[in-house]
Parts: sequence; structure tokens; C-alpha cells
Amino acid sequence: MKAVKFFILAGLLTGLSACELLQPDDIINPNVSEDDFLNSPSMQSWVNGTNKVFAVAVGSFAELTELLSDNYFNNYTQSSKVFDIPIIEYTDVDVTALQSYIANLRESADYGLHTVAKIDTATTNRHLFNLYYIKGYAYLLAGEYFLALPVEAGGEVKEWKTQLTMAVDTFRKAMEYAGGKEDRAFINTLIARAYHKAGDKDSAVNYAGKALECSPDFVKNVEFDGEKGVTNAIQTHIYSTHFQPLPRLDFLDPKYFESTRLEQRPICIAKAEEPYLILAEAALSENNTEKAKQQLKELLALVAVRPVATGINDQLETRGESATRKYPNSSAYKIAASPDESFRENLVLDRQPPHLISIPCISGTSVDTAMIDNAPSVDTLLEIVYLMRQEIFFAEGRRASDLGIRLPVCEIEAANQPSSSAPYIQAQIPGFIPLEKGMDDFVMDEDAKTVVIKHNMNKTIVKNKTSEHVIPFF
Repeated sequence: MKAVKFFILAGLLTGLSACELLQPDDIINPNVSEDDFLNSPSMQSWVNGTNKVFAVAVGSFAELTELLSDNYFNNYTQSSKVFDIPIIEYTDVDVTALQSYIANLRESADYGLHTVAKIDTATTNRHLFNLYYIKGYAYLLAGEYFLALPVEAGGEVKEWKTQLTMAVDTFRKAMEYAGGKEDRAFINTLIARAYHKAGDKDSAVNYAGKALECSPDFVKNVEFDGEKGVTNAIQTHIYSTHFQPLPRLDFLDPKYFESTRLEQRPICIAKAEEPYLILAEAALSENNTEKAKQQLKELLALVAVRPVATGINDQLETRGESATRKYPNSSAYKIAASPDESFRENLVLDRQPPHLISIPCISGTSVDTAMIDNAPSVDTLLEIVYLMRQEIFFAEGRRASDLGIRLPVCEIEAANQPSSSAPYIQAQIPGFIPLEKGMDDFVMDEDAKTVVIKHNMNKTIVKNKTSEHVIPFF
């Protein structure tokens, strides 16, 4: 069996598809050779397995990158204990793991597209669409979260803008096999997302508009399956007492809950909310506050009709009572986003018996129409845009990228490609990012029932809007 395939073949043969999972009696011998595999009808199995790799990768990215941001603090012994600081070393096993996920996604998609598809005459446009968008998503993750990575097995590392260009090219290829308006909305949104990160405003606006024309309310999820052990990595931590949300985000947690023992909640990888946010940011970059307000109000209307799960039992959540840091656990608490800001109500939920909670499943926000109408300036509206990005993409692995944080090339890659990797072995942590766990820091007064967060990172992002690291359109 060729070396480039051994690391994914066995897992792919028992993986999940976007629509269904292989049954236990469909499991193929993990010692099967590549030739044996290719001599049988194989594309559906390969796509199933690539979807499994994709799901695991998305869950792991969400778990680890949320810790790099102000969204979650790791109040337990599992998962990374340094990403919260944040400390990001190229020798860190989690950096290596995240890079490996990207390589595995790219290589497994490529093998299906260029090897399996040529042999299996049952290959469909749906298979090709699936593999192309996964390959494009691998480049997108590389472009959003790494300074540089290889774009092919054994190749030299390429900087993040090249990764985004390759993501767009691959998504355009996926579009050739799209099956309908929902597919086109999905791909147009991913292209707009890539252009947004690259700072190409005109292209981002163009594709954001196309996405909303195709579907003004689409959602694309990655699915998991607890019965077959395909688990959502971040769910494990946020439905337990491990990860604690920033107090101003308490009302959104846990986005991934368990109403049954084996339930594994999906993670959203694209939704119609994103084009609105891109269009609002673009309008603000042109000082068009009225247009931005209109986009944000339309976004609020969409969020208002998104599903909310009710009757969720989160009563085992102690909010850090026996851990290293204690968190507010009552709706009586009021939250200030920083020491010089006003307190806000209704950001913390009652979770203790007999209370059950309600949690937005796709998107939620604390922003209302009055906040938008009363915003007096571009900067105030821009802060609202990034607060809504934080809340709407909460627990989806998007926030640290908005903060301008980038991972280095891992140690193994640096050893294999020393000349091209040398400029990229130090992580990018912008100078405006508070260190020593400062993004997660707050002061809680249990008697007064108040919480004052030390740093409002949305305000910090806006203050640094001309930095090359954040707010791409400014």
C-alpha cells in the first residue's frame, strides 16, 4: 500500500457520509490493501470516510481554537492548558494535530477526486461536490489559522494568502457540481468568507450577495454520530464543567448539549448570517452607516427565527464552584464588557435545580434593534458587527481568527522543509492581545451580583482596525 494513503485508508472505510452511516456489518477489514480497495466499488465508502475525517477535524478545530480566544477558558485538566494564556509553540502537539487535520483533509479529498473517481464508474456529481468542498475547506482553515502550510504532500510551505486563493479556486470547482440553490448559497458563502479574510472587499461583497440571492436562510452543518464513536470534540468539554464561557456569553452555552446519552450535536460550517456580516462591514468601510444598520437589522430578523432548544438540563454545571475559577451562575448577575462600560442584564442563565435552560442551536445574539439604531458612529457599529460575529459564530472555531491569531508551522514540518518553514515557526499573536489569560479575566462581586470583564476584545479589535491582523476591510 502506498505510504501516502496508509494513514487514512482504514478510517475512511468505516466513516460517515453527509446523509448516512455505514452499518457495523459494512465495516471492511482495516488491513485491506489499496489495490483490494480500488478493485471494489469504492467511491461511496471513500466519501463516507472523508466526511468522517472532516467531522473530527472541524470538532477539534472548534475545541482548540475557542481556547485561543476570549470565548472559553479551560477550567479543567483536559485539552490544552496553554492556548488560554495564549502560548503557541511550534513544538506543541496540538499545533501538530491541527496541521495534520488539514493535510489529511486535503490528501483524502484529492485521492478520492483523482484516483478513486477514475476507477469507480458509480461516482456521481454529489460525490465530487462533497470532496471538492472538503478540499477547499482544508485550504480555508489553513488560510484563516496558520501563517503558512504546504499545499501538497511533501511540498514547500506557502503563506496564508496563497492558501485562501487555493480555497477560492477549489470552491469554484465544487460549484461546478452543486446540486441546487442551497449548495450554491453554501459555496458562495465560503468564497465570500475567504475573500473577506484576504481583504478583497469587492469580491467578498459580490459573493455574499450571490449567497443571499440563492438562499437567505441556508445552514450547512457537519454531522457526528455518537453510536459509532464519531464525536464532537468540543461538545465533550462545554456540556461538562471543563470549558467555561466568558460571562457575557453565558446565554449561548452550551451550544452543543446532550438530550440523550449518545447525542452528538452538529457544528455549523456555513450559514446565511455570514453574508450579512460581511456586507455590513463593507458598508462601514465606506462610512455608510445607514446601509450597515439595514444589513444588521435584516440579520437580526434572521437570527430571531433560528431554532432555540428548550428544556435543556444543564443542572450539573457548577460554573467552576470546585475548579480554579468561579463563574456567575444566576440570572441576577449583571455584566459589564469592560471596567468603563455599563452593566447589561439577561446575559447569564439560571441553571441550578429546578431550572431548565433554552439555548440557540444555530445563532443567537444579545444585540437588539435599539443598540443598532442608537449606535452613533462607524466604530460603534463596527464593534456591534464584531460582537455579533462573536455571538453568532460562538463555539464554531471562528473567534481566534477574528482576533488575528495565527498558528506556526509545526516542528515536524519545519524539520522536513527547513528553508521554506523558517519564517513561520513563531506564532502570530498581535500586540494588542492581552497575555497571561487576560482575555478570560473578570472581577465578580457575589454580593452585588455583578461581573466586570477586564477586556472588551470587540472594542480592542475596533481600536486596532487599521492593523493588518484584524478587520480586513479597513
